[in-house]
Amino acid sequence: MNYMDMYKRWLNFDEDTKNELLNLDEKEIKERFYKELEFGTGGLRGIIGAGTNRMNVYTVRKVTQGLANYIKNKGIENASVAIAYDSRKFSDRFAKEAALVLNANGIKTYMYKELRPTPMLSFAVRYLKTTAGIVITASHNPKEYNGYKVYWSDGGQITEEHAEGILKEISKVDYDDILTMDFEKAVDLGLFNYIDDEVETAYINLVKGLTVNKDIVEKAKNDLKIIYTPLHGTGNKPVRRVLEEIGYKNVYIVKEQENPDPNFSTVKYPNPEEHEVFKRAIEMAKELEADLIIGTDPDCDRVGVVVKNKEGEYIVLTGNQTGALLTHYILENLKTTGRMPKNPVVIKTIVTTEMARRIAKSYEVEVIDVLTGFKYIGEKIKEFEEKQSKDFVFGFEESYGYLSGTFVRDKDGVIASMLICEMAAFYKLKGMTLYEGLISLYEKYGYFKEDLKSITLEGIEGSQRIKEIMDMLRNNPPKEIAEIKVREVKDYLKGINDLPKSNVIQLVLDDDSIITARPSGTEPKIKFYFAARGKSYKDTEERLEKIKMEFLRLTI
Repeated sequence: MNYMDMYKRWLNFDEDTKNELLNLDEKEIKERFYKELEFGTGGLRGIIGAGTNRMNVYTVRKVTQGLANYIKNKGIENASVAIAYDSRKFSDRFAKEAALVLNANGIKTYMYKELRPTPMLSFAVRYLKTTAGIVITASHNPKEYNGYKVYWSDGGQITEEHAEGILKEISKVDYDDILTMDFEKAVDLGLFNYIDDEVETAYINLVKGLTVNKDIVEKAKNDLKIIYTPLHGTGNKPVRRVLEEIGYKNVYIVKEQENPDPNFSTVKYPNPEEHEVFKRAIEMAKELEADLIIGTDPDCDRVGVVVKNKEGEYIVLTGNQTGALLTHYILENLKTTGRMPKNPVVIKTIVTTEMARRIAKSYEVEVIDVLTGFKYIGEKIKEFEEKQSKDFVFGFEESYGYLSGTFVRDKDGVIASMLICEMAAFYKLKGMTLYEGLISLYEKYGYFKEDLKSITLEGIEGSQRIKEIMDMLRNNPPKEIAEIKVREVKDYLKGINDLPKSNVIQLVLDDDSIITARPSGTEPKIKFYFAARGKSYKDTEERLEKIKMEFLRLTI
């Protein structure tokens, strides 16, 4: 069926959908119907609206029917699915629609009563021992987007194997094949259930149990000044509850960003990687002379950190800087308190700072690299447990995702917020800011700097351009960049170091600088990651900028 035939079919779905579609020109019709939203290990993510290439009730139902068929075909007895959702437009409706499709297929569902962080979905899957999990979220994307992520019984995002199996089932589903049922009937039959408060309390208690050094918290909890912003998302209640129950007395909330808001009215993008989202928080910090600002994204799996430098200015740390600080803090305190496990391991992604490896090596701790995406860190934790081979200590990625503990299998903004506050307390007791702590690590382990250039290329033409860029780097890569020889070209599509095959190209230069190119799996973007090391902060910064500018000139 071509896109125009599918468009005409959708005109008969319901009156609201029909009215929306009748207002479109032919170019927009093609854009909405020339393909279906792509489903992969990251689930679905797309602009909200009518059409096969958009997020709406019908695409949610179709994917859920495919998931239901996949679960049923596996012959799993008493199958069940946990469900959570964020503050985005239609998130609550999409969550309930997904539940009712599963219920109509005889699969029990357990849904949070109100919006909750993505990591709490991962926890609920494990705690309730469900077959799978669904979270309705588009993470830190603009307000026009929503998404649908699937988790498996271990609490981690689905692997390639599951994603391929589910996609195969989705491709067989016609809209007429989709089952759904009345909400009241689903409740009466015991198929639709809300998640009890005990699940959240169990999660909160386990988070508090990840405190690295209780003495530090006890000494600093009355003096440390923390400003927190949930950026209109799901982090407000759980983050505040953890910090309050631990005992921090001076936690201030950015009121304008406290409550859920699908329009994210105070920010352009609700992303803690964007400096501008902290504008109001920084104003508050100056008024209150705060030690620390933390901000979580809408589904509270990422955390941004703002700290004061020597000049008294508030500086937004990168994900790599925060990750390096946390790696050092956790390992240092495990060592000094005599709690370092037998086979400790830190896990990072291939585009995450090499500074972590330097730090871990000084504590005789192994660092393992995985592909980009926190699901790969979750897979390693599962592997370690099954083989009883290694002890997971900490995992992080450059895009502001961190995890300690194993009761969650995804990056966790609640856990990370707690650890960052504790780490700030550690340095405050030394008479240092977190920024000064970072500088001390640079002086000890060397100067590292990283940057990311993300280029949006939307639509059919954008997809083709991304393919052309990757083909060029794969088949005809530059011999040198900024007068530095390209020493090695790593094509992860061929498989490297037993990692799954992935459309990623990495250029390693003679000075150990690294450039990585990777199309996004969930957005119409190609991402370029740059990493450099130098003799001083200024030298490293200049080297990185030179490499970045020359590479982009050659590529784009």
